[in-house]
Amino acid sequence: MKERIVKIWNSFTLYEKIWFFSVIVLTIVVAIVFPSSVENLDINPALIMGLYVADVFTNVLCELLISKQSKWNFMVSLLVEVIEIVTCIIIGERFATMATTIFFWIPIDIISFINWNRHLDRERKELTAVRSLKGWQEALILLGIAAWTVGVGYLLTQIDNEGLLEANSTEEIIVCYLDAMVSAVAVCNGIFIFLRLKEQWIAWYVDAALECVINVLLGQWVLLVLKAAYFTNTTYGYIKWTKYIKSHKEGDSGTEEENNSIQISDNSL
Repeated sequence: MKERIVKIWNSFTLYEKIWFFSVIVLTIVVAIVFPSSVENLDINPALIMGLYVADVFTNVLCELLISKQSKWNFMVSLLVEVIEIVTCIIIGERFATMATTIFFWIPIDIISFINWNRHLDRERKELTAVRSLKGWQEALILLGIAAWTVGVGYLLTQIDNEGLLEANSTEEIIVCYLDAMVSAVAVCNGIFIFLRLKEQWIAWYVDAALECVINVLLGQWVLLVLKAAYFTNTTYGYIKWTKYIKSHKEGDSGTEEENNSIQISDNSL
């Protein structure tokens, strides 16, 4: 076990170690200095803060493993899902996100782990081969996100709910539509990750930006540290995946059947 832990530790670069622990330390500091407000909820504030800090810890670890093209990110992601479901139930907000987590993210994490394990890099088995989308496919996805946001967002505004925000307030309505858009982007992101597509990093950019607005409206200041970590690691991961893709000739990653049927260019670091 000791040798395995040492091996895992040595697999991270100096930058990755510094980034990870910097985010964790900053999260703890922000949690102490700017505790989240839950006055209108009969809940122990320490419980909420504990969930927020745990959410940051597991999320940054998961994101780091994704940038390293490691299939083990999905095992950590399952823990992330549990924490986020509990948080949504306790604060009484983000029901679209919670439903997406239960019915989409948990199943997609499991099947993605299996899929990534079947598409390991031919030379470096600790890596999973990745690739990219076509332009017209991206356009169709954007249309789908817009339709989902309008439809689901409207349905959420019709729910009479007592959460962190006052029912039927302007902020509550804004959060409903933003929550719907986040859930749509999350679904796309999950599919992109399952298919090992570089565009999942772009989805993360959009997701992080939307989440920042929601976190401010809900007073979840400590989670803004997580979003800042998203932006930095997403850039890091996008660059790593792009280099991987460019360094491999077309057809080197994935299977021949995938190359012909999905018509997506294959790639590697």
